[in-house]
Amino acid sequence: MNSLVRNFGFATAGIQYFFSTERNGRIQAVIALLVIVAGFYFGISNVEWCLILLCIALVLGVEMMNTALERVCEMLSADFHPMVKIIKDVAAGAVLCTTIASVIVGLLVFLPYIKMLLQNL
Repeated sequence: MNSLVRNFGFATAGIQYFFSTERNGRIQAVIALLVIVAGFYFGISNVEWCLILLCIALVLGVEMMNTALERVCEMLSADFHPMVKIIKDVAAGAVLCTTIASVIVGLLVFLPYIKMLLQNL
């Protein structure tokens, strides 16, 4: 049980490091918070909540992996290396892919609610 608690401590430290050092992580957290508030405002369904929360977790998780890969690359090579550039570019591309997919999911979830809101004005 102590190792489980210790592992949660390591994970918490990683999350704290991520949000305290990564501007993109903080921006994504603010956007996630706004999306969650919108979900409560519009009263989205349980299935929609699952989709939204999964997208939030995916974007933040992939961004955290991107950060971890960047730190490993920086540790292994202080100078420019073409392979390090490829690793960083591919990791950033993964973040972009999950972000684009999440924006599309968000639009599919929220546009009908926004449309109804505008029609009732």
